[in-house]
Amino acid sequence: MAIERTYPEIREAVSRLCSQFSGEYWRDLDKHSAYPTEFIGALTEAGYLSILIPQEYGGSGLPLGAACAVLEEIQRSGGNGGACHAQMYTMGTLLRHGSEQQKQQYLPAIADGSLRLQAFGVTEPTSGTDTSRIRTRAVRDGDDYIVNGQKVWISRTQHSDLMILLVRTTPREECVKHTDGMSVLLVDLRDAVGNGLTIKPIDTLMNHATTQLFFDNLRVPVANRIGEEGKGFRCILDGMNAERILIAAECIGDARWFTEKSAAYASDREVFGRAIGMNQGIQFPIARAHIQTEAAALMVQQASDLYDAGKPCGAEANMSKLLASEASWAAADQCIQTHGGFGFAVEYDIERKFRETRLYQVAPISTNLILSFVATQELGMPKSF
Repeated sequence: MAIERTYPEIREAVSRLCSQFSGEYWRDLDKHSAYPTEFIGALTEAGYLSILIPQEYGGSGLPLGAACAVLEEIQRSGGNGGACHAQMYTMGTLLRHGSEQQKQQYLPAIADGSLRLQAFGVTEPTSGTDTSRIRTRAVRDGDDYIVNGQKVWISRTQHSDLMILLVRTTPREECVKHTDGMSVLLVDLRDAVGNGLTIKPIDTLMNHATTQLFFDNLRVPVANRIGEEGKGFRCILDGMNAERILIAAECIGDARWFTEKSAAYASDREVFGRAIGMNQGIQFPIARAHIQTEAAALMVQQASDLYDAGKPCGAEANMSKLLASEASWAAADQCIQTHGGFGFAVEYDIERKFRETRLYQVAPISTNLILSFVATQELGMPKSF
């Protein structure tokens, strides 16, 4: 039996909500590269996108583990939480490092859905996963910063009102530590687009609302800086750890969806006069995928528990993301193999989910970089770069 000890009421309620949005709904969105506006509206109205926001600002005030349960069930129900997960993991930066004035100004509106915070601007074309080498620069000019530069692979900026943006306020070569000199700005996209910010969509393998951003003398008020100037890496790291844990939970949901699909089909599909699930060549890989998923789920739970306790969790966040993404990919591959030709048929939803879950071998951090982090930070081995 799958490990589902945490937040059973939330899981059941999210599953009921997701049942209103069938595979046909998601297939139509995928076909037209459209955003699931109705689905996001339903999640917002039910309070799931404000689950991490404290009650005094209009949210539920629940821990990251509850948000993991929400996203896992969205994936397990056949949907795609990628359309909304940023509104959860951005709280790692805004809630932990934002000023009281910023929280009062933005959180109630984010909680009731009148403001959308779905964009997290970090990655750049020349830096990739080496965040310390970002080049987008913010220069102080009175009460504003003037921002110039470029970001890429930034999702949902066209469906968001606010964006958390990582910039350099001091050049890397002038800093004692390469992670110093970066700052976090909260950008109001409603004012920024056309006034120094240009958004260009990027067509990708999956429907992920991905864009590239160009900043040309964009003015952002100093009052919109989150945390201290030059100390933004620590602020953004809390958002990144939350992101990795939440996406790992999504991968667990995907893996369970694939494995349940595989087991059901193998039990019903008959070839040569018997169910194909009777053959150990079919049966054993599905069982292995299930075992791999449940082991990864325990790592995700450990990482979220550490995060909620305010303890260091960088290694656990990274390991949970690696294990869960590999479990979901293994389950996806086996699901295609079990279904044979039908696995490639759009109406079965497997090929869509197959494409979607493949992303997490690469983003938000690649498997190889996680291995490098664990090797150097956990095992004390020398860096290779």
